Amino acid sequence: MPKKRYLTATMPDGYVKTIGPTATPFTHYWRIVAELENGRTEVFWGHAKSLREATGKRAATKEAAAQRGWRSYRFEIAELTETMG
Repeated sequence: MPKKRYLTATMPDGYVKTIGPTATPFTHYWRIVAELENGRTEVFWGHAKSLREATGKRAATKEAAAQRGWRSYRFEIAELTETMG
């Protein structure tokens, strides 16, 4: 049975996200911070099993921004590191 572990990502703005316990081999955390037309902010996030998988979310983000009418958005990726649970 795979070992369960906690994974932590630190974003450029200092936000820290911890996921787990998980046995899934996630390597990266991605986050979209979207500014809506009404001035509000929405955050979407997830984790991926490779940098390539996480980077692939960027194209879908561009489509979502156009569909939903976001004023602007930031797409960010951070590497996950194993931490104590």
